Amino acid sequence: MSARHTGEGAEQTYRAAERFKANSLLVDDSLFTPGAPIWTADLLGVLHERFLDRPEAGAGGFWEKLREQLEGNAPEVYQLMGEALFLHYLILDMRLVTKRRNIGGRPRYKGEVIEWWPEPVIIPPELDEGLQARFIKPGNNLRHIPYQVGALIETVEQWKGLPEGRWEGLLEDPWAFKNFLNGVEFRSQLLVGHQNLGDVERHLLLHILFPDYFESSLAGDKNGIAEAGDFAYLVTEPTEDVDRKIYQIRQGLEAELGRSFSFYNTPIVEHWRGVGNDTPVAPPPTGTAPPPMEGLQALAAELYLPDDKFLKEIVSLLEEKRQVIFQGPPGTGKTFVAQKLARHLAGSGDDAAGRVRLVQFHPSYAYEDFVQGFRPKQLDGGQVGFELRKGPLLEIAEKARDSDKPHYLIIDEINRGALATVFGELYFLLEYRGEKMRLQYSDKDFSLPKNLFIIGTMNTADRSIAMVDWALRRRFYFVEFLPGEEPVKGVLSRYLEKNPTNAGWVVDVVDKANELLDDSDAAIGPSYFMREGLTPEKVALIWKHSVLPYIAERLFDDRERLADFDLEKLKGNAPD
Repeated sequence: MSARHTGEGAEQTYRAAERFKANSLLVDDSLFTPGAPIWTADLLGVLHERFLDRPEAGAGGFWEKLREQLEGNAPEVYQLMGEALFLHYLILDMRLVTKRRNIGGRPRYKGEVIEWWPEPVIIPPELDEGLQARFIKPGNNLRHIPYQVGALIETVEQWKGLPEGRWEGLLEDPWAFKNFLNGVEFRSQLLVGHQNLGDVERHLLLHILFPDYFESSLAGDKNGIAEAGDFAYLVTEPTEDVDRKIYQIRQGLEAELGRSFSFYNTPIVEHWRGVGNDTPVAPPPTGTAPPPMEGLQALAAELYLPDDKFLKEIVSLLEEKRQVIFQGPPGTGKTFVAQKLARHLAGSGDDAAGRVRLVQFHPSYAYEDFVQGFRPKQLDGGQVGFELRKGPLLEIAEKARDSDKPHYLIIDEINRGALATVFGELYFLLEYRGEKMRLQYSDKDFSLPKNLFIIGTMNTADRSIAMVDWALRRRFYFVEFLPGEEPVKGVLSRYLEKNPTNAGWVVDVVDKANELLDDSDAAIGPSYFMREGLTPEKVALIWKHSVLPYIAERLFDDRERLADFDLEKLKGNAPD
C-alpha cells in the first residue's frame, strides 16, 4: 500500500526526501553538500533569531525582507535557508523555473537566497530533478511563505532539541513522527498565534518522509476523503485520526482498484468532492422545512448557469449541514450567487428581505462585533459607559428562533477574519444545532436555530488553505467556484451571448491567460467583463487597471512572465 506518486521527477523527489531524513534529521549534514554541518542546532538558532524573531525587519516584499534579515551572516546560514526553501518547494505545484530561481544554486538561472553569498552553492543535479514534482497545491501567496518556511525551520529546530536517541525511533514509526509534529508549539515571534499557517509544512513533511502512509493532500481534502460517506465501509477500525482513516480507505480501495489509483482521478474524486455523488442526502433536522427547490431553473438562467444542477447541489448541502462556504478566485461571482440564492430561498413575503443578512469579515473583526460584546454608550450628563450589544449573528439567530421561515446569514470574505477568535463557542453550536451553551458575555443559554443557514465566501487567491483550521472546516461544506470548470467556465460566454458585443474575443483571452497562470486558485474570473455595453476599449481599460495589477501581484516573484499577459499579445488576430 502506498500514496507515492509516479511520473516525471517523482522518484528523484522521494530520493531527495530520503537524503534529508538520513543526512539532516539523523545527523546535521547538508542536503546540497554532504559532509558539511548545515542542519545544526546552532545554525537553526541563528535563523530563529534573524528570521523568525525579526518578522518586521526589512522593507518591501518577502525576498527584500529576507535578504536584510540574513545580511551579515556566515555563508552556512544562507545555505541553510536555501535548503529549507528547497524542502518547502520540493512538492509544491509551481513552475520549475520559479522554484529554481527562488532557491538559487543553478548557474543558468538568476537565483535568490544561496546566490546572495559571493560563492554560491550549486544544487546537485539529482536533487534539482526532484523539484519537478507538483504534488501539493497550497496557493502561491507570497504573504504566507514566511509562515510556512518558518514552521519548517522551527519544527526541525525543536527536533534537534529532542533527547539523544529519540530521532531513530520516531523516524521508524510514522504515527509517532506525526505525534511529534502535532506536539510542536511554535515559540518564535513570527509564528506565535499562527500555528495554523504552518500547517502546509506538516502535511508536506508527513508525505515526503512517509509516502507509504500519508497522502500528499492538505487539511481540507483530507477531511473530505475521511468523512466521505461512500468510503465509510472501508474504515474497519474506528478512529478520529483523519490520516489513519485515509490509510484504511486507501488499503480498501487498493484491494478493489489496484495500487495505481488516485483520490483525485475520476471516479474516486466524485465520491468525496460531491460531484455526481448519488449518495442520498440526509434529511433536514426535525422541525424545519427544507429550503424550496422551486424556481431554481429561472435563477440559474439569471446567473448565466447552464442549468439548475449546481444550485440544487448547494441547496442540498445547506439542507444537510446548514452552512456552506463558496471558495474560488476573485471575479467568480461567489458573493453575487450567495446573495441571489439566499434571497430566492427566503421567498417573496413581506419579511423576506429582513431574513437575509450580509456581513463582511476583516482582520480587525472580533467576536464582540459578530456575536455580542460591550460597546461605548453616552450616558446622561455626558458620561461614557458601556452597554452589551448584539452582533449580527445573535440578531438574526433570535429572529430565526421566533419564526418558522428560513433565515440566511452571508459572511463575505470569511477567511479574512481570525476565525477561531471571531466564532468562539460557535464552533460547538455550528455542529450541534439545537444544543445550548452559555455565551461568554451572557448569563443565558444560547443555541443556533435549525432554520438559520450560513453561506460564507472565501477568496482562494488571498489565502493559504491552511488558514481555515480543521475544526471550522469540518463544520462547513465547501463549494468550488473555479473559472476553468463548469458552471463558472461558461458564464462569460453565456453572458455575451445574451448581451452581444464586438469584444467577444475576450472569452478566448481570459482562457489563454488562465492557461498561462496555471493556478486554479488564482485564475481570472468572468465577472471582470460582465459589464453592460462592453466594448474593446472597455476591455482594454479593465485589463490594464484591474486584471494586470492582479496578475502582477500573483507573479511578484516571477516578474519576467508579466509580458506574456499583454492584452494585444493574448488577443492575437481577433477582430475588433
